[in-house]
Amino acid sequence: MTTGSEDLLLSVRGVETYYGKIVALRGVDLDVRRGEIVTLIGANGAGKSTLMMTICGDPRARAGTITYDGRDITGMPTHEIMRLGIAQSPEGRRIFPRMTVLENLKMGAQLVAPEHFEGDLKRIYDLFPRLKERAAQRGGTLSGGEQQMLAIARALMSRPKLLLLDEPSLGLAPLIVKQIFEVIRELNRTEGLTVFLVEQNAFHALKLAHRGYVMVNGNITMSGTGAELLKREEVRAAYLEGGRH
Repeated sequence: MTTGSEDLLLSVRGVETYYGKIVALRGVDLDVRRGEIVTLIGANGAGKSTLMMTICGDPRARAGTITYDGRDITGMPTHEIMRLGIAQSPEGRRIFPRMTVLENLKMGAQLVAPEHFEGDLKRIYDLFPRLKERAAQRGGTLSGGEQQMLAIARALMSRPKLLLLDEPSLGLAPLIVKQIFEVIRELNRTEGLTVFLVEQNAFHALKLAHRGYVMVNGNITMSGTGAELLKREEVRAAYLEGGRH
């Protein structure tokens, strides 16, 4: 994997984000290169989801810059950022509960040329056979695991260059978590999909990722390859004890 600046897809530099007067992110620096899976781990409330939302423009960074594919997106509105080839599967599986699985997938494909739809749908059904079985079922009646699959699948229907995944394993059974992480690995391996993953499940996330960052109280405190961070005593003590689900 090359590491030149031309391969830098997402660059976060000195980003500060506030909720009112409360500082949520404190000068965050982070890079995601093309073709990488990069994970951000940390305890609940560390600021991980805030960083992902800041990348998407809501909330806005109050200081620092966010560059995507060579373009400064720091001040851009969310809908314009999404049009640049970024797709997000947010925390909490925010699908459209009254729509069917197929209708949810169609919503994800709105920015893509219609002639790609059937081929993309087949690809999604190959990745997530359960969604094909549930195609006519309302999203809100699916199990938690199926809703997470749908949230990721809907994001993939937009043909993103960068997939942002926020806590994909949250509240799911270990077997479902394993399936979802295997799909992410397969998409990266076969299609070169670039993934930025925010996760509390540090063991699975670091096993999957090429590189990782650790966030504590809105600060990046450590970075390295996934394998390096798995071996770090501080990481093991804080995030991995009893965490191998």
